Amino acid sequence: MKKSIIISISGILLISCDQISKSIKDTLKSAPVDSTAYVEREEEAPKSPFDPAVERQIDQAQRLVNTIMEKNHPTHVQHPKEGKNTNFLTNEQKLNKAEEALKKLPQYMGKEIFVYSTISFYDDGRIHLMLQHPKNPEYVDNYDYKDGNWSEPTPEQLSVKDDIKTRLVSLNKIPFSNIARAATIYKEKSSKIEGAEPITNIYISVWKNTLRWYPSSISGSRERYSIELNENGTLKKFENK
Repeated sequence: MKKSIIISISGILLISCDQISKSIKDTLKSAPVDSTAYVEREEEAPKSPFDPAVERQIDQAQRLVNTIMEKNHPTHVQHPKEGKNTNFLTNEQKLNKAEEALKKLPQYMGKEIFVYSTISFYDDGRIHLMLQHPKNPEYVDNYDYKDGNWSEPTPEQLSVKDDIKTRLVSLNKIPFSNIARAATIYKEKSSKIEGAEPITNIYISVWKNTLRWYPSSISGSRERYSIELNENGTLKKFENK
């Protein structure tokens, strides 16, 4: 078992974030414990039956997954500016406009929209999200928002092991105006940390039908702080790590 975990961790840098999560779950499939624990460690999760050495390896794997998750959703990359879309993250008016345009897509008119897995917002005016198919609940489509317009849907390839229902949340629970609130908090906190760069990407992960905001940390030249937001984008916790 320990050897299998180490092999899984060694290969973790060669695959995407979603593949990383699936790899860890598949590697530990035979263990008598809920495999989702290796992707998201819940605060109230039951005690693991593994011995301490194995638990340490699992925790190390989880930390590595979280690190790569944030690297694949870069928060400090300066994207090319697109004029009118500058400072999109804190512009509530433009965020609301994007949300209204999404709700007016012909395929979703009069229907409740469900976001799947993640939704990413960029300060240059872009948004990327996945939505449950409007007619077939077993399907998921990708959508991109750029230059004030939503793209046509492109299919997302899912595994039979993906539990779609637990990765869904109603768009009503994610008003885009909350992004402006969260971005303001990130901006305020990072401005007080020496050497911290501006946050240019915020994304929300959906896990067990609840929302988690990223980035979950802000690094400066001398210090690193963990930051946690409530589901509505207000500050929950901010502390030196």
